[in-house]
Order: sequence, then structure tokens, then C-alpha cells
Amino acid sequence: MAEFDIKGWCPGALRPMESGDGLVVRIRPRMAQMTAAQVLGVAEAALSHGNGIIELTARANVQLRGVTSQSHAPLIAALDDLGLIDPDAVTESHRNVVLSPFWAGDETAALAAELYHALRHGPDLPSKFGFGIDLGDLRVLADTSCDIRLERGASGGLILRADGALGGQAVTQKDAVAQAMAMAEWFVASGGMTQGRGRMAAHPKGDMPFDTAQPLAAKAPAAAAGMTPHGALVGFEFGILRAELLAGLAGLAPALRITPWRMVLLQGANLPYNPALITTPNDPRLRVLACTGAPDCPQALQETRPLARRLAPFVPQGKLLHVSGCAKGCAHPSAADLTLSATALGFSILPKARAGGLGPVMAPQDITLETLGKAL
Repeated sequence: MAEFDIKGWCPGALRPMESGDGLVVRIRPRMAQMTAAQVLGVAEAALSHGNGIIELTARANVQLRGVTSQSHAPLIAALDDLGLIDPDAVTESHRNVVLSPFWAGDETAALAAELYHALRHGPDLPSKFGFGIDLGDLRVLADTSCDIRLERGASGGLILRADGALGGQAVTQKDAVAQAMAMAEWFVASGGMTQGRGRMAAHPKGDMPFDTAQPLAAKAPAAAAGMTPHGALVGFEFGILRAELLAGLAGLAPALRITPWRMVLLQGANLPYNPALITTPNDPRLRVLACTGAPDCPQALQETRPLARRLAPFVPQGKLLHVSGCAKGCAHPSAADLTLSATALGFSILPKARAGGLGPVMAPQDITLETLGKAL
């Protein structure tokens, strides 16, 4: 029997998800960007209608926690006034689009607007099915969950690629979105809704009527906290921040771009000093990922963040430790250098694996530096 319940959908603002500390309300900012006024408004709404805890997700979304059934309606009204709410829950659920936060002066804005519109009238895709727009000279979203990708090809042109394919099909700005929607329709028509949990990477592509021969641009190095040509990239332990901290960021830049790395880009700003912020690439807090865990997540079998926090200083530079409260691996669906996957008896020790595998089980208090040394 599975040790967790696969929901099969992600929370939204209009369709929140129940958790151990109340409703989780997920905001999907258009262009993955919020103005300073919107940032301040979200912070105020999180304090007024939730518990003040804000999470950044691996798809560049913003989650407010601790919302109640009574406070949900006034929260939605406040977010709607900020221009952050879709017209209905269906539109919201279909608008799963991740953007590179470093876009500027390219086709990204136009393509994203066209794709948002097309998704309102497109096929009924699985809730977790998403699109990526990654048009820099190097691909920064290569490790981000996206089922259909618009990327830069090795020759500099646009490439449409199904996740899992080694190459893509050359497209132009004029036909890119139409071709992306055609690929989504093929996915549905070819049985994608019932195969591989509704994800493109696991879907057979042998008879896919799209080119996979065009080579891709090189993959960018992993994003690192610090200064970039576009502004300051700052992170937070486990991608969590208090509303008061978010409100303080609103005064530092005209806009914040939400990244899929659980960091924010302070557009055009210099690095701020605040111990709560991660501002250097060698900060040990960047070497650990952990979901909400018990007791705030009813799916979780163990507490996660205290263990991850204790182990973070001992994770070697360049390595990644993932502590998962159940076999789903919500904080990091891919393999990590070491994954600790919670069970009823402790944590499975899983080197070079994702959550949910079988391995030696240890109680949290028995997982030590020596354990890391043997597994990493």
C-alpha cells in the first residue's frame, strides 16, 4: 500500500489545497513577476488572511499558508485587486508556464502572453502538465519541470521540444505557440493523460509528428545567489520567508521576478544585507531541500526541516541533500546526491536517487555526519 496519497493536482488560489496548517493558496504571477506594489500587497494579505508564511515553489509560484475557509474569500478579493487572480479555476489550473527570470529584449513577453491566451482555449491537460519558455543563450530551465519547452537552439533560433527528447523542432515567433499547442493536443490524443502520470518525459515519443533533430543551446550552470546582470538573486532557507521579509524586499526594486530555484531576482537592485537572505553561492542552506514535512503536511511521515537544517553545514560544496516527508518528493522530484525519504520507521538512505526508493532505514537522530560521508 502506498504511504502517501497522490492528489494528481496542484493547489491554486481559486482552488486551494488543505494542509496541516490550513489551506495552501498558490499564486501564479504572470511573467513570474510582481511589481513592488503587488509584492507589498501579497505580504499584507498573507498577514491578514493567513499565518504570514510564504513559500516559493519549484515552478516559480508563490504560496500563502495558514489560510482558513473563512479568510479565503477576503484573501481572493485582495489578490484580485492586485491583478493576481485568474477569471476562474480552470483558467488558473491551465496556466502552468515557467519563464527564465533573465528575459529582457527577446521574444519571451510576447510568446508568454500568446501562450496564456491559447491555454484558455486549449486541450484539457493534466494538472501538473506545464510549459517552459527559456530563450537565453544558455538554457537555465533545463532542470525545471516543463513538459513542452520553447528554447534556444544551438544555432540561435527558436526550438520547440518535448520534455525528454534530445532535440527539438525549429519554430519561429509567429508559429511557436501554435506548434506548442499542437504538441499538447498530440500528447492528449496519443494517450498521454493515462501514461507516465500525465507527464511528457515518460510518454512514448516514437511516432511523435514533431522534429527532434535540431540541437539545443548549451545548458547553463546552476543558478547561484549573488549579483547577476539583471539584478540581485537572493534565496531563502527551504524557499520560505515571512511576510514581513517580503514586504521589506518591496522597497528594494521596482519588480521581483520569482524563479524556479526558490529564489527571487530583485530586478536592477544591488545585494541587500539581511541574515535571513541567502546572498552567496556557497551558503550551506542552498545545499539542502526539504518539503513542509510533519505535522504541517498530512502526507508526511516525519519532520523534515529540523533534520535538513542540522545536516546542511556538513553537505559538501556542489552536493545536494533532499529530505522528503514522504515518497512523493514534492520539494525535489528528481534524483539528488543523497535523498532521505521518510517512512513510518525513519528515513530511507538513497544515494543518487529520488524520494520513494528502498534503502537502509535510519531513525532521524541516528543520521549523522558519518552517514553523510558514507552516502555522498
